Amino acid sequence: MKLKFKIQQYQTDAVESVINVFKGQPNQANLEYRMDKGKLYVVDSKKHDIKFVQTNVFADSDDAGNSLGYKNNRLAMDKVALFDNIRQIQTDNNIHQDEELCQKLGACQLDVEMETGTGKTYVYIKTMFELNKQYGWTKFIVVVPSIAIREGVKKSFDITVDHFMEQYGKKARYFIYDSSSLNDIDTFLQSNDISVMIINTQAFNTMKEGAKNKAARIINSERDEFGSRKPIAVLAANNPIIILDEPQKMGGAATQTALKAFNPLFTLNYSATHAKQHNLIYVLDALDAYNKRLVKKIEVKGVDVKNLRGTDKYLYLESIIISPKNPPRAKVELEVKHQSGTKREFRTLDVSDNLYYISGEMEQYKGFVVSEIDPITGVVTFTNGDTIRKGDVTGDVTEDDKRRVQIRETIISHFEKEQELFKMGIKTLSLFFIDEVAKYRQYDEDGNELLGEYGKIFEQEYLSVLNEHRTLFDPAYTAYLDSTDVHDVHKGYFSIDKKGHSVNSSVKRGSDMSDDISAYDLILKNKERLLSFEEPTRFIFSHSALREGWDNPNVFTLCTLKAGGSDIAKKQEIGRGLRLPVDNTGNRCIDHRINELTVIANDYYDHFASALQKDFNDNMHFVKDEVTADILIETLKSAGVPEEKISPKLVDTFKEELVSAGVMNTDNVLKGSSQQITKTLDNMVFVDDALNEHAQLIKQQFKELMIQKGTRKIEITNGDNAPYDNGVRAYVTQGEFEKIYLGLRKNLMQRSIYRFKIDKDKFIDDCIFQINQSLLFKKAKNEYKVETGRAKFNTSQMFIMEELTYGDKELEVEISSDPKSDFEIANFIMYHTMLPRLAIFKILQGVTKRELLNNQDILDEVTQLIKGILNDTKASNITSYEVINGYELDERNIFELDTITESDFEQEWRVFKAKSDRSSAMNEYYKLDSEGESKFAHKLENNENVLLFTKLKKGGFVIDTPYGNYSPDWAVVCRKEALKDPSIGIYFIVETKAGKKWADLTDVEKNKIHCGELHFKAVSDDTKFDWVNGYEDFVNKFGVADSNKEDL
Repeated sequence: MKLKFKIQQYQTDAVESVINVFKGQPNQANLEYRMDKGKLYVVDSKKHDIKFVQTNVFADSDDAGNSLGYKNNRLAMDKVALFDNIRQIQTDNNIHQDEELCQKLGACQLDVEMETGTGKTYVYIKTMFELNKQYGWTKFIVVVPSIAIREGVKKSFDITVDHFMEQYGKKARYFIYDSSSLNDIDTFLQSNDISVMIINTQAFNTMKEGAKNKAARIINSERDEFGSRKPIAVLAANNPIIILDEPQKMGGAATQTALKAFNPLFTLNYSATHAKQHNLIYVLDALDAYNKRLVKKIEVKGVDVKNLRGTDKYLYLESIIISPKNPPRAKVELEVKHQSGTKREFRTLDVSDNLYYISGEMEQYKGFVVSEIDPITGVVTFTNGDTIRKGDVTGDVTEDDKRRVQIRETIISHFEKEQELFKMGIKTLSLFFIDEVAKYRQYDEDGNELLGEYGKIFEQEYLSVLNEHRTLFDPAYTAYLDSTDVHDVHKGYFSIDKKGHSVNSSVKRGSDMSDDISAYDLILKNKERLLSFEEPTRFIFSHSALREGWDNPNVFTLCTLKAGGSDIAKKQEIGRGLRLPVDNTGNRCIDHRINELTVIANDYYDHFASALQKDFNDNMHFVKDEVTADILIETLKSAGVPEEKISPKLVDTFKEELVSAGVMNTDNVLKGSSQQITKTLDNMVFVDDALNEHAQLIKQQFKELMIQKGTRKIEITNGDNAPYDNGVRAYVTQGEFEKIYLGLRKNLMQRSIYRFKIDKDKFIDDCIFQINQSLLFKKAKNEYKVETGRAKFNTSQMFIMEELTYGDKELEVEISSDPKSDFEIANFIMYHTMLPRLAIFKILQGVTKRELLNNQDILDEVTQLIKGILNDTKASNITSYEVINGYELDERNIFELDTITESDFEQEWRVFKAKSDRSSAMNEYYKLDSEGESKFAHKLENNENVLLFTKLKKGGFVIDTPYGNYSPDWAVVCRKEALKDPSIGIYFIVETKAGKKWADLTDVEKNKIHCGELHFKAVSDDTKFDWVNGYEDFVNKFGVADSNKEDL
């Protein structure tokens, strides 16, 4: 299978941020230079004491002593221009502007921050191609901190070759630096196109020639096999561009000193978590990636061990079973006494079931009678007051018991996901990290592989879960499962010793990662194969020290089987499973509904989720009360400050004024309580004119953005709770529902166009009148007010300035604008309004202050005014709507289900949940926009004459209007016999304007409502559209009999 790549805007933005730093740099061919190829040793074939060194096969001439090399051109820009570009990019990207240019490694050192799983390796490879295209640079060195990352980078180059060939018509030449193959460096030097060397820090970060590190000793010393040259000096002569992948792991003094020896032109740092800041130019942090749906959602299932009161035996709550026909039931595993002995068995419990009798009257379970089964919280409560949560293990539990529960939960989660993903052509993988290979794989005396403890448990639990759930699977998926033997569905990826046996991966002191290349070769070699349905492996066991090598996008469940402790709550650990999956054709899946990583935690949920959230915030350097650059810049933008005025200088001024007023301290952190901050902010007066002009909105937006920041977090859902499974439902019979639904669908899917007839002369006159009114007091001049003051000392001997009002005066300075011809102005207006040129010329003839239109700002205002008049004129003169045959809206978009999460319930009215016993709501859940909508929905549900109602998806169902697409709020279907006038129809499309009167609506709102009426008049006689300000208004306007007035 071949992975496919598509151009994504956020990745393009990251690339362009780097490219624009060098705006002004000319595109020049690489500098040619005569390369020193070192000494040539002549070999006497009869002697064996001198090693033969062959000249490079890529050399351009037969001159063995010298050959042409190509190196990067130096920067032609000066330091000031470079830094100005950086500060402008920082402003554009909502990043705080730096005070100085960082030049520790080359002309500049740029930071690009991208969350794990969003494709930073792809981004910097594409950046190389763009730097070559825009500026001609060709020599790049990618530096990585570990073997795992080095092999992963090499794999990224391998799989993107064809993709970049299609985009740029060329391939990059790349190789991994190997101290035993130094001639690769000559090939690198002599190439006149994109050339990349990938090197890990262990190969060079000891600069002493006599150092113990053999690889570092080779690159820094004169080598006979390299013509008595130092490899590091030869590389430095090329002015290479250095790219640091995960620079936070290369911050040591020795490594930083060693990097300088490469003589970099400049340095690019790529990481999700920069430990040290240089000149940051692009940020896509964990929250941005999550909100933009660029990574998987995170679900956690906690496995907790606790002791129930008076119980020293085993109890495990696997799941809570929800059925439309029965109340919730609990599936538990407990110990059951038989004549042959005690065994652990699963039982399905109802409320009032007594564990004492179910267990065969074992004393340990006395008093454990089920009193409540809560499917929402996933908790079972007993009459003695004890509780157990889904996934919890209690009582006499060993570490082996806990691992068994974790393995079982992983298998259950895998099947839950896989049965849906299988239909979509997406291979599902689950990944176990273990800390001892022998627990999964062992060997007999003859060296034959045997299953270890975890392998045996896995196969037992896999068959058990499969047999329990088999009847719930569809035939195609069942056939797929049956086609593979249990021994083939799991596989181990480990380090290999000299005998070919799997062994624990060794780690160096001070690290928890392995540099074992044999293991990474195996993992990466099989990366694409694991994504294919032809490969039976779906469950993978690997050593925890190898986790950095795993970035397979189709890992949907992650489980760390680690004895003791709960330190797996690390962002880096789960980052291995956050990449978006690909289907069996190699295309990336962007369906956020199924893109979810489930973590089977060796910990209880609350603790794990809290630790994980803290880890995310720490990595994002998140401080709740810190006023970051993006807050300052976004405040100015959303307050309406013109973009051309939002310069680095204005942002700095804004920050300084907030500090001066006492809103925040010099460390950019808010001062005092929220009440104190609000009072200080409200009372402050901006000194800067641009800030003062938008003062009220700036204060308002600043407060709102800081409130939003204080509540921002990565959503981590509790997998132990019953999921909020939204679905279609109805209390009427299946046949009735299909009839109602099909009728409603037919009316909603039809698209229409509007026709209008306007008086052209009146429209032109209206435009002329309103334009002249708007220009009546405008001047193509800037007005300046000169205020005069006199210095003096007051009675306290304080120096003050006294304002002298008689000295004030106003000046007017004309703005010089290049004259525009009528043709230029007409073309501009025509482009933005689509009006015919003749009509525009007639309007221009009537404009009394025609010269003002030479000013572009005024011309923009007039163009928007004409556009608004045109839309209003169209809307008020629509004659009819006509249905377009053969052109329909997509049913899936109209009735798309809302995705409901725990955070949606923070406001009581935010989510509507249909009654379980009887509800006319079409879906189980709806997200609502206001408290008024919530009241409307609940009252509809209480009216038995309402057969069905649903909230229409914004943008799914649309009516074309002069103002753009218009989406009403609700579709309601009523019993015909309950209508006061059945002839008006049974399908009602409703626009809610809670608490408003007709007079309160804007002209645009009124015109849209009129468009809705005409659209449905064209669609169907039995469908009526109208607006309402509440439920009572709905009953009255549509004439629906109310069966539940006592509930109103």
